[in-house]
Amino acid sequence: MKAFVRWRGPRFITARTPEVGYALAQTVEVPFWVRRGLRVLGIIALGIGVFLFLPWTQNIMATGRVTALSPAVRPQTLHAFIPGRIQRWLVQEGQAVRQGDTLLLLGEIKDYYLDPQILERLRQQLAAKEEAAQAQRAKIQALLAQLQALRTAREAALARARNALLQAQLRFEADSAAWLAAQVEYQLAQNQYARQESLFVQGLRSLTDLQNRQMKLQEAQAKLVAQRNRYEAARADVANARLQLKALEAEYAEKIAKAESDLRSTEAYLYDLEAAIAKLRNELANVQVRQGFYAVVAPQDGYLVRALKTGIGEVIKEGEPLAVFMPKGYRLAAEVYVRPLDVALLRPGAPVRLQFDGWPAFIFSGWPRVSFGTFGGRVYAIDYVDAGTGYFRVLVEPDSSAEPWPALLRLGGGVRAWFLLNDVPVWYEIWRQLNGFPPDLIPQFYLPEADKKKDL
Repeated sequence: MKAFVRWRGPRFITARTPEVGYALAQTVEVPFWVRRGLRVLGIIALGIGVFLFLPWTQNIMATGRVTALSPAVRPQTLHAFIPGRIQRWLVQEGQAVRQGDTLLLLGEIKDYYLDPQILERLRQQLAAKEEAAQAQRAKIQALLAQLQALRTAREAALARARNALLQAQLRFEADSAAWLAAQVEYQLAQNQYARQESLFVQGLRSLTDLQNRQMKLQEAQAKLVAQRNRYEAARADVANARLQLKALEAEYAEKIAKAESDLRSTEAYLYDLEAAIAKLRNELANVQVRQGFYAVVAPQDGYLVRALKTGIGEVIKEGEPLAVFMPKGYRLAAEVYVRPLDVALLRPGAPVRLQFDGWPAFIFSGWPRVSFGTFGGRVYAIDYVDAGTGYFRVLVEPDSSAEPWPALLRLGGGVRAWFLLNDVPVWYEIWRQLNGFPPDLIPQFYLPEADKKKDL
C-alpha cells in the first residue's frame, strides 16, 4: 500500500489505500493566524511596491507673510513734514478716507512763523525790493545814456582839438616859410648895403643911396625879427594844441570812467537787490508750502489703521511718525523666504501652493492635487540679493487659472508655501532624501523661452 498526499486548499490530507485497511484518514491543517499573517504580509508588500512607484511632486517649502504686490499700496507710515503741535484729529482709527482728506491739523511752534500776517508782510517786502530794483534799472539806463553822451561829446571835442592842432601846424609851416624868406631877404639886404657902401667909398654912389640901402637893411632886419617871433608863436600854438588835445582826452576819460564806475556800482546794487528778491520769493514760497503742511492729508484712498501720536497739543518733531495708513484697492501677494540652496531652482512663473493662517488645510506636500485648503500661486519675482538674514525673498502672486484667494485675507498674515518642481517616483524621492541630493532641475514647462532654447 502506498500513502499519498493531495492538496486541498490550505489543508494537507494524508490517507492510505483501502488495501492497508485504514478506516480513518489523518488530516494536518496550518494554523489560521499563520495564514492571515502571510496574507497581510503579501498585501503590505504589494502595497509598498505600488507605493514606491507612485508619482511624487518634488517641492520646496518656505514661510512668509501676506503683502501687497505693488509697493505703492503697501502699508505706510505718515510722517510730519514740519515740527509743530497737534491741534485736532479729524478721523478715527479704522475709518475709510479718500485721497486728499484731512486726517489731522498741526499748529506752528516756531516764533518766526507765528505772525498770522507773515505772508502779507513778505509780499510787501518783496514789492518794495522790486520797486527799488526797477529804480536801479532806470538809473542804469540813465547812466548808459550819460556814457553815450560823454563819448559823443568826447569825439566832438577831440575833433575840434585836432582841427585846432591842424590849423596851428599849418600856421607854423607858413610862418616857417616866411621866416626863411625873411632870412634870405635880410641876407640880400646886407649884401646890397655892403655893395652900396663900397661904391659910396669909391664915390660912385651918393650918401642918399647908401642911407636908402641902410634903411632897407633895417627893414629887412625888422621883418626877420617879426617873422622869427611869428614862427616861435606858431610853434608854441602847435605845442599848445597838442597839450589841449591830450587834456581833452584825459578829461573825458575821467568823466567816462566815473560814469562807468557809477554804472558798475548801480549794477552791483541791482544784483544785490535781485538776490534779495530771489531770497524773499524763496522764503515766501517756503512759507506758503509750510502752511500747506499744517494739514496732514491722505496720500490715496485707504484706511487710517493706527494713530501713533494721539494727544491734543502734543509737540512733534520734523519727520516724526504720526499714523499708520493702509491704501485701498491693493492686489494681494505673498512674500516668502527661501534658502540659498533652493533659490537656484526657482524661476518666475513657477507654480506654488499656499496655506494661509486662519484657513484650515489638509496637506500632502508630495501630492498637491489631493491636498485640501491650499491655494494656487505663481512666482512673480525673486530678489537678486538676500534679505539680510541669509534667505532670499520670493514674491508670489495669485494664479489666475486656480481658485481665487480668500477675500478676507489681511496683509501681514502668515503663509506657508510649497514650490512645485518635478514629478518623480516615491522610491527616487526616498533615495534622494537618504543621499542628501537636491531636487531635480526645474520643469521645462515654466522655463523662460531663452532657457528652453539654450537647453535644447
